[in-house]
Amino acid sequence: MNAVASPHKVRRSWKSRLLRLIPFGIGSRKPKHFRDMFGILWRNRDNLPYAYKIITRGVCDGCALGVAGLYDWTIKGPHLCMTRLNLLRLNTVSALDHSLLSDVAALEKMDNVQLRELGRLAHPMLREKGAAGFHRITWEEAYARIAEKIRASDPRRIAFFVTARGVTNEVYYMSQKAARFLGTNNIDNAARICHSPSTAAMKRALGVAASTCSYKDWYGTDLLIFFGSNPANDQPVSTKYLHEAKALGTKVVMVNPYREPGMDRYWVPSTATSAVFGTDIMDYWFPVTQGGDIPFLYGVLKILFAEDWLNHDFIVQHTSGVDSLRAACEAMDWEILERRAGLNRAAMLEFAELIRDAKNAVLIWSMGVTQHAFGADGVQMILNLGLLRGYVGRDMNGLMPIRGHSSVQGGGEMGCYATVFPGLKPVNAGNAAALSAQYGFTVPDWIGLTTMEMIDAAERGELDLLYCLGGNFLRNLPEPEHIRGCLANVPLRVHQDIILTDQMMIPAQEAVLLLPAKTRYEQDDGGHETSTERRVMFSPELPRQVGEARAEWKIMRELAAATYPGRSHLLGCETGWEMRNEIARVIPFYEGVQHLKKTGDAFQYGGPHLCADGHFATADGRALITAVALPDHERPAGQFKASTRRGKQFNSLLYAQIDPLNGASREAVLMSREDATALGLAHGDAIEIYNDLGALAGTVFLAEIAPGNLQVHWPEGNVIIRRGVVDAGGGVPDYNAFVRVRRC
Repeated sequence: MNAVASPHKVRRSWKSRLLRLIPFGIGSRKPKHFRDMFGILWRNRDNLPYAYKIITRGVCDGCALGVAGLYDWTIKGPHLCMTRLNLLRLNTVSALDHSLLSDVAALEKMDNVQLRELGRLAHPMLREKGAAGFHRITWEEAYARIAEKIRASDPRRIAFFVTARGVTNEVYYMSQKAARFLGTNNIDNAARICHSPSTAAMKRALGVAASTCSYKDWYGTDLLIFFGSNPANDQPVSTKYLHEAKALGTKVVMVNPYREPGMDRYWVPSTATSAVFGTDIMDYWFPVTQGGDIPFLYGVLKILFAEDWLNHDFIVQHTSGVDSLRAACEAMDWEILERRAGLNRAAMLEFAELIRDAKNAVLIWSMGVTQHAFGADGVQMILNLGLLRGYVGRDMNGLMPIRGHSSVQGGGEMGCYATVFPGLKPVNAGNAAALSAQYGFTVPDWIGLTTMEMIDAAERGELDLLYCLGGNFLRNLPEPEHIRGCLANVPLRVHQDIILTDQMMIPAQEAVLLLPAKTRYEQDDGGHETSTERRVMFSPELPRQVGEARAEWKIMRELAAATYPGRSHLLGCETGWEMRNEIARVIPFYEGVQHLKKTGDAFQYGGPHLCADGHFATADGRALITAVALPDHERPAGQFKASTRRGKQFNSLLYAQIDPLNGASREAVLMSREDATALGLAHGDAIEIYNDLGALAGTVFLAEIAPGNLQVHWPEGNVIIRRGVVDAGGGVPDYNAFVRVRRC
């Protein structure tokens, strides 16, 4: 396509091109990688030898790209990223002064950054109803208190939640086994509120629930298309992959409301030319309105069908359902598609022409697609696009739900999910009976409570025990003050963690227990995690003892054993090595995990490609192409569509008040210049965005964002996000809201 026909091809001004000649990005907004590295070195100065062990021997506890020590399986040479380095202090800090917990009044005034800086939780602590604070107890007393509540409760009235913060597959596996040993399927993990729609859609359409390709497939493919994803912030090592892929001619396409500066240009610190002069990443930008991916893709598919730009051989030999999708596309009205996508027909044609000309492509998506009430449908539309073109099962092609947390891919695969058993087998009577035979105890056959359903049950007084292994519901979920009330309504609440969070200060009807956990690096017998590309990697034990902290999986096993000691032998898994042997037996595609022993030991289950050569793991061996409903989310007059975004943070762990990629403060409300002009606002003006739920004070931050859209930081923006609106396929909350704007 020529320049005139390519309005969405990224063009850079003469000023920006001139700045590109200035070394080290002087005069440009960019992360200060080397300065920040020195800052992290200083913060960890009291434990540098241990920090060095983590960096050189451990598997990264940041994003899910997968780095063992200083190396990965995609690129040559050592590399580090700031996500990993920012998390380092969690693993090197010493124990907090537990006397501070004797009266929580002062702690209640602290934010989570301040609480984190106090240090590691090192001893079991108990706060009784009406007490001013916590007092120290023994592990035996803690187990006895929890076990008594479990034995006195209907198993449907106890629930376990497991975070994605640095936990290993051993923790996921033992957590689900312990929960089912105790008689409940109310066990869920953090994937529920991020990529659960991907799991649901991919399992239904492809028979698999993980990336079908490897990171190496980014290299040399014609197109890398990112839907609702910002890897420069969430998976920063991937920018090195992008730098190298672009050198081979790969084009990068962004389908996103906001022109993310980090995806426009990035300085890769471990690549000399990029560290000095930066790398232009994005080639095309399609500013779809927030939640407009489905109508946008319907428009694209409508053109592909009309122009016959399809891979007919692949469709005929390897898929089913194409006729129903064709009919749905033909019935779509262009005016409605344009209005709901926020892009016109010409933009959809331009995108379709890129697809037409691409023999190979990797389609990548993240929470900008999944965190909607129609998240699974959005994923299905991306799958439809890939299947119509045959972008699956071969080199330089793939369908990739890119993960933001190091261990989250393995959570569902280990069975730490209310809706599946180990191996992602659905919870039903037949699978429960089969697992019971393997375990030697009865496994319940009813579908458990998902994360949001646990909170709803707490509100109704239907939970006797809520056990949180990490996480922070108070900050992670919509309507935080409502969440506060739900947590307070549970008789016994247990928080197993490495640091303090503000949700721990919320009183319970009877008591709150804090249990000190080891980090993944301290974990007895080491551990393993699974990356986005399905690579199972071993991280060795790096011995360190903080107070009385115990390995997270051991705490779960010991609690289950203390509850029913007469049959505790049925739990097995007395060591990490024994557990990995069991995982290999119970989850056949994890065969080989029992042989991992040292840093660098890894295998990629399924090989480089799932669905290789068009063979899908569905009942008939074919991929299912499916038409989905067109969501009616048109913006009411006078309102804006607000969505939440991440700054310099890891989940709800904040590391800076200013986002180094775009310069936005935590109070920033990203707004288009067009919308600001219409409202008579200027950059930096104090405003408030509000709806019937609440209001969020902020400042105007002019940005290249689709008109009618606003972005605010998460978790601060949760005050305007409505609870109870979840994706039917996966159960993820919809982290978007209609709001109005007023000047303060």
